[in-house]
Amino acid sequence: MVSLSQLALFSAASLLLIFTPGPDIIYVMTRGIAQGRRAALAAAAGFALGNFAHTFFAVVGLSALIKSSATAFACVRYAGAAYLFYIGIKLVRSGAAFVPEGSAGSLACRIIFRQSILANIMNPKVALFFLAFFPQFIDFNRGQAALQMLILGTSFVVLTLFGFGVVALCAGEIGRFLNRSARGGARVGQLAGCVLMGLGLKLAWPEHW
Repeated sequence: MVSLSQLALFSAASLLLIFTPGPDIIYVMTRGIAQGRRAALAAAAGFALGNFAHTFFAVVGLSALIKSSATAFACVRYAGAAYLFYIGIKLVRSGAAFVPEGSAGSLACRIIFRQSILANIMNPKVALFFLAFFPQFIDFNRGQAALQMLILGTSFVVLTLFGFGVVALCAGEIGRFLNRSARGGARVGQLAGCVLMGLGLKLAWPEHW
């Protein structure tokens, strides 16, 4: 099992990494600014729960396989980049449909939730992060390394949900201020789409950014 000292150190390091700007937190911010708090919270929940998949991948060794195979890594990376680019295009095209308050309906939130889970799972850098970061906090003398990994993974999901939730609420307030007119809301939505398209390009060709 994981000791309290292990869990405390892991939590502190995780929170620092969670609040470090990256594609996932930028995604949550753009959703909040463009579509309101509910959309941002749906994105935050999707990214957080997507980490369960990466925990499972790390436990069974799929992350190690991706790390050892350049072809597998490239395939997953390009697939994730294409998906982010696709979401960005949809945001740009539907920008004019945003309501002034920037609030997303229940159906839109469910779609955003699913998109966020997929975007997280299809990012190979997250898989490699789990493979490199988590073993540092596993005490092999305590046995059951897989169980320790699952406990740490669950803790990371909770911490991510908390951290991204805070970001989502703040972004939603910013979005409500900016989306005071239909025209302004459309522009914010189109800008958010361009940001996501840029994140897709950055994921596909990180050496050029």
